[in-house]
Order: sequence, then structure tokens, then C-alpha cells
Amino acid sequence: GQSVGEFAASHIAGALDFDDASRLAAGHGRLLQQLAVGRGDGLGVPTGAAAVRHPAYATLGADAANWALVRPPAGDPPDLAPATHLPQRTANPLFRIRYAHARTRALTRNAADLGFAPGEFTPAAADEPAQAALLGAIGDYPRVVESAARHRAPDRVARALEGVADAFLDYHDSVALLPSGDGKPSAAHRSRLALADAAGTVLAGGLSLLGISAPAHL
Repeated sequence: GQSVGEFAASHIAGALDFDDASRLAAGHGRLLQQLAVGRGDGLGVPTGAAAVRHPAYATLGADAANWALVRPPAGDPPDLAPATHLPQRTANPLFRIRYAHARTRALTRNAADLGFAPGEFTPAAADEPAQAALLGAIGDYPRVVESAARHRAPDRVARALEGVADAFLDYHDSVALLPSGDGKPSAAHRSRLALADAAGTVLAGGLSLLGISAPAHL
């Protein structure tokens, strides 16, 4: 499933060793159930009748409403203003996360058009420091999910997704993820695409965990 894929992505990217990835993946169902119960102040991800009743769903729609309700730390009132959560610009954290995810999927499609796919990830000194920042964000994510479930604090997942998205967008702008012009795909391109794909898997899985869709086109 997508959620297990998050931990596999972290392992493939070299951010988690196999034992950690396996342990976290095995416990993911339990963590998801704990998150669904709600966070400490009762503002979990509303579902079913609760979602229908909450006025934010009428004004913001399901995705933005879920984000608005879980993003503030426990005890802070949510900002339910449409002007905060609906603008399609990178100053809006939810848009930025979904945009980053859509970019990872566009890269995979574009690579397929060029006849190649993600390969084995191999760290490259030339790709620093953006590479290290993205690896760190991906590597931290599974443990953040575990902590969020333990403390019923989905806002931690939301902030972690912001970190992954920001790190990916910086990586995207710092390295050549696809060959340019008539250039041929190299091992470096396949490696970088693997890391980008891992970031996309984490973003999609995290958004799903918060009840938010992750469109492949945006």
C-alpha cells in the first residue's frame, strides 16, 4: 500500500536502514488507527458525519478543511479563512506540498518519455547540500509519524510534509534531474530521479494519512 511505500521509499533513498524501515512499516496500521482517533485537543481528521457537520468543509472543501484543522499545534485555534488555504501559490503550505508531489510525478512521466526510469540511488558530492537536506527530511518522516501517533498530534505530520516539500523543491532547482537538450540519461539522472520519486511517495502517503488528496497533475 501507499503507506508502506513511504517507508520503502525512505529505505531505497538510503535514509533508513532495512530494519528500521521494516519495523516502522509493520506498525503503520496501528499508528494510522491512533491518528484517526484524534489529537489531544479532539481536533483529529474528521470523518463521516463529523466532516459533514463541520462548517469548514462547506467553505474550504475537504482537502483544505482537513489541512486547516490538523495543521495548528494542539491548543491553537485553526485558521479557517479561505484566503489562507485556497490560493494556488507557494506561500500556501498545502499548495506547496501538493505542487511538490505533482512535480515528482511529472518528472517520472517526463523520464518515461525519454526512455528511462528511476535507478539505484547513489549519493553524489556534487548534489550537496540540497541532497543532504532532502535525505534528512525523508529519513525523519517515518519517526515523525510514529511520534505523531503516540502523542495524537497530526500537526507534526503536516509540518514534516512541509519540510519534505521544501527540501524537494530546493533539490529540484539545484540539480539536473533530467537530461537537457539532446543529452542522454546518465546514472546520475536515474539516481536523482530515485530520490525525487521517494520524496513523492512520502508526500502522497503523508497527505493520505491526513485525509488529503495528492493529485499527480496540478
